[in-house]
Amino acid sequence: MDIKEFKNKLAPKKAIIGFDYGSKRLGVAVSDLSLTIATSNTIIYRKSWKQDFAAIKKIIEEKEIGGIVFGLPLQMNGKEGETAMQTREFAAKLEKESGLPVTFWDERLSSSAVESFLIKEVDLSRNKRKKVLDASAAAYILQGFLDALKYS
Repeated sequence: MDIKEFKNKLAPKKAIIGFDYGSKRLGVAVSDLSLTIATSNTIIYRKSWKQDFAAIKKIIEEKEIGGIVFGLPLQMNGKEGETAMQTREFAAKLEKESGLPVTFWDERLSSSAVESFLIKEVDLSRNKRKKVLDASAAAYILQGFLDALKYS
């Protein structure tokens, strides 16, 4: 689904949840209801689909979520690899279970950009970076999407 179609399916006065997908962890970020600012929310440590979905469903209900954005990990040449396919499979399952519109946002270099910021600007140790990187990457991805959404 492209950004314009997603915007048309998004219910008014609802937030967007963003994910940085990983096989072991899901970084989670949530927008405000005006779709202006993305904020890191949490990291979901993956266990099983049932437990992962229960954790996501709780956030969807608490944060008044109306749409879902996944960072799509494209290769530097723009092609999709194995992780991108896994992301799409997980997203399709979540779309079916939640009934919410799902779209994707190019996440190339998002984790490295966030990690660089956390090292240079915040001076976080490796252990502290590890605890916030996935959720921060999700916020970076979601903020890029929100900025593009304004102009679509």
